[in-house]
Amino acid sequence: MFLKNAWYVAALSEEVGNELQQIIVLGEKICVFRNSEGEVIALEDACPHRKLPLSKGRIKGDNVECGYHGLTFDCAGQCTWAPGTGRIPSAARVRPYPVHEKYNLVWIWMGNAAMADPDDIIDIPNFDSPDWGINQGKAMELQCNYLYMTDNLLDPSHVAWVHETSFAQDATKDAPLKVTKTEDGVIVHRWMMNVEPAPFYKKVIEFDGNCDRLQHYEVRYPSVALIRAIFTPAGTGGPEGTLHEKTFVMDSYNFMTPTTEKETRYYWFQLRNVRPDDQELSDMMNEDVRGAFNEDREVLNQVQIGMTEKTSPHIDLSIDAGQLRFRRQLEAMIAEEALVDEKMGN
Repeated sequence: MFLKNAWYVAALSEEVGNELQQIIVLGEKICVFRNSEGEVIALEDACPHRKLPLSKGRIKGDNVECGYHGLTFDCAGQCTWAPGTGRIPSAARVRPYPVHEKYNLVWIWMGNAAMADPDDIIDIPNFDSPDWGINQGKAMELQCNYLYMTDNLLDPSHVAWVHETSFAQDATKDAPLKVTKTEDGVIVHRWMMNVEPAPFYKKVIEFDGNCDRLQHYEVRYPSVALIRAIFTPAGTGGPEGTLHEKTFVMDSYNFMTPTTEKETRYYWFQLRNVRPDDQELSDMMNEDVRGAFNEDREVLNQVQIGMTEKTSPHIDLSIDAGQLRFRRQLEAMIAEEALVDEKMGN
């Protein structure tokens, strides 16, 4: 089950061009392309005649022609031509999906189109700031349910074992976690005071010696995450601290798009407050971050198998509090949405 009245990332902007292609979001096959104005169009990928995917057809101007019998559909999904004599059948239409481009991403709304408001897409304050650098990699395919990834992104402690050579340090094993419920998600966070910087961050921070480190893991419903890392010279951090002029901040944005119940497409980029025009630094961060994400992928793919094939119950630990709270609220939102749909006859 998925929450449908929400924005999901359908593709990187660069992935959608002037050719028909199929994507899968929440188990639904969707045909996407750009029209003559460069706008992204998303239509149900099934001709209503014999259900040949429209993505197997052709673009005709701003219309899509089915590759089987030539039924032609406009960008709103309405059939404008069909073979044979007489009127075009009233059922000769396909569902159009609201889409919006923002942050070099194509966003799609899978639920009630009347509720699709682009202002509900997450706000990223520093995305276009010349003072912040950005690195963005290709999407990654995960062979697991998207909720295992949201679990992972509400779990600061996992870095101690999964990312030993990049994000880990001794304090990540046992520093206490704080869980905060917000209006649109859950935050799990902790400050670790006067600790050695983790290996990945030693390459980018601009001060020597120990640091005060913040791990801020936040996931917003249904599957958008902000991971904020702060490294500031020891003695300047903490909830009451005054951050030093050489404080390093990295905001990692993560977008999990469920394709099926056991598959997820994962989009991501990082913003940093240092050396915004340093392409070499961006390339290094891309490579290292992707390496760390591959470590996550290997673990989570196996978690999916283990949970699917389990022969004994799994257990929860105290460090799972944020994940469990997130899942409970999301389940309630999905159930409420389904009830509303049932009452409306959808």
